[in-house]
Parts: sequence; C-alpha cells; structure tokens
Amino acid sequence: MSTFGNLQSVRTVVTGSSSGIGKAIALELAAAGGDVVVHCRQSIELAENVAAEIRSIGRRAAIVRGDVGDASKLGQLVDAAWEAFGGVDIWVNNAGVDLLTGDNAKLPYAEKLEALLDVDVRSTVLLSKMVGERMAAQGGGTILNIGWDQSDRGMGGDSGELFATAKNAIMGFTRSLAVSLAPTVRVNCIAPGWIRTAWGEQASDPWQERVLQETPLNRWGTPEDIAKLARFLVSPDASYITGQVINCNGGAVR
Repeated sequence: MSTFGNLQSVRTVVTGSSSGIGKAIALELAAAGGDVVVHCRQSIELAENVAAEIRSIGRRAAIVRGDVGDASKLGQLVDAAWEAFGGVDIWVNNAGVDLLTGDNAKLPYAEKLEALLDVDVRSTVLLSKMVGERMAAQGGGTILNIGWDQSDRGMGGDSGELFATAKNAIMGFTRSLAVSLAPTVRVNCIAPGWIRTAWGEQASDPWQERVLQETPLNRWGTPEDIAKLARFLVSPDASYITGQVINCNGGAVR
C-alpha cells in the first residue's frame, strides 16, 4: 500500500455511497486502508455490493440506512455510524438529490428547490454540526463536503440556478465551519465539474460536445477522479488544509 494518502484502520463514513461518486469515494478510502460505513437511503442491495467489495480487500464495512432529507432522523444516522466501529474519524457528506434523471426531473421548480434544500443543504449543515461536535470531543477528525464548480460563476437555466443556490450554501458553510472547528477538526469541500455519473452517461450529443468544449482536459471527469482527491483531503497528508473549496473540473473556467 502506498504511504501517500494512507488511512490505515481509520474509521470513515460516506453518505450516499451505494453508487456514483459516493461509491467511488468509499472504495478509494477502503483502498487507502480505511474501514467504511456505507450509507444509503433505499438501495440496500447496492450498498451491500459496495460493502462486499470493501471486505474483499480486507477492510471492515458496515451499512447504515437512512433518509438524510428527514431532519428528525439525522441524529439516529449519526448514532448508528458512530456505533458501527466505535467512533468516526472521517465523515464525507456526499448524499444529494438527483433532479436530472428519473421522475424527479419532472418536478416543478419550487419542489426541486425544496428537495435540494432538504437533502443537500440541511443535511450537510446539520450532520456536519453533529459530527463536528463529536469529533471535537474525541480530539480530532475530518469532514468533507461536496459543492459544484459552477456555483460561484453561474450557469443559465433552471438546473443551474437551483444547484448554484444549494451548492453555494454548502461551500460557504464549509468555510465558516472550518473556522469554528479549528484547530481540532478540519473541514473542506470538493467542487466537481462535469462528472460522468448517471446523467452524463445519457446526456445528448450537444451536451457531450459542450462538456468537451468547456473542459480544457477535453474529457468528462469520473467518480474516481473525485475519489482520489477526497482521499488526499481527508488524509494526514492534507493536515495543513482546511476551510478550502477545491475544484476538480479538468480546468474549466466558464
């Protein structure tokens, strides 16, 4: 195992880790030596598959199920995650609502906004506060949030407006919470660019062309690209980095 980004026997939690970016982060943290609590809302079979992959490389895995959009259940989620391995050293707030594919894509604007505020923003804020307090009490820890690279420069259209509202909130919160929890707990945020998740795989030809035009590295990002950055940011090698929002977007500037 490489010593860089080493997380040997570190206890980690990744919300929304049954698929997509969350799954990639969970597997990368396990590859770095971490034990991982896999979280899902409903996809228990997918979560079990991720947990099986983690165990196959010799790391411990546990599954916690819960709807982060339900504020009344967040405390139970944190309790269950803490109990899985007797504590948590790294917490990744990755869970978010998918408004680009499936039935959710057809929701009215106001309902999409409500879903984003509940699932993405409120859960990140409340979970981070609960987790941060526990980490401070235990003497240390790391929290990692997920933003969006176009939030602070703007993208037209309903989706651009909505995601900018939610992700800017998370990015600003990250910076402030890092100050509140310093020097005991580090808090950072990754702002992904065009990442080929479910929507990217089925995007139309014009969107495929747009992504390549807007990305100097001339390709889609992958969940694994985000996961590798996550591994570094939560590791001891990033011990002097906190309160930062770091783009992972192939150099896109517009």
